[in-house]
Amino acid sequence: MFCAEELAEVGWRGPVCQVNHSHTSRIGTVRGLHFQRAPHGEMKLVTCIRGAIWDVAVDLREDSPTRWSWHAEELSAANGRALLIPEGFAHGFQVLRAESELIYLHSAPYVPNAEDGVHPGDPKLAISWPMAVSGLSSRDASLPYLGLPGRGST
Repeated sequence: MFCAEELAEVGWRGPVCQVNHSHTSRIGTVRGLHFQRAPHGEMKLVTCIRGAIWDVAVDLREDSPTRWSWHAEELSAANGRALLIPEGFAHGFQVLRAESELIYLHSAPYVPNAEDGVHPGDPKLAISWPMAVSGLSSRDASLPYLGLPGRGST
């Protein structure tokens, strides 16, 4: 699950500062899209240890030629894959199997005042979620759309 040398080979900088566990019961539930604002940006390594998810990374970097583009991978306990989310990307996922569990490695500690996000249904991103988006938390449902004033307007 963790090898410092392999993480360094794919661009991980610094130590693993935090490890989080996430459990979501309902199929179709979407969590995210979350990130931490600079200077508290972080890399994440996401692994599904039970069930299956569709994991999404969205490029929010201002100087990037791929800004606003997204990439997704199915992560499952069966396929054993992980997704590295670079600093400057938002992260979210949709649950494909009930009772899915994730482990996240973080390159920086959580800073509540740096927490931010983008609404997972933002038309500018046009993410092709594999199922209808459901089960949004009140926090995620209130995330802003890109280009609108307030949080998330990167």
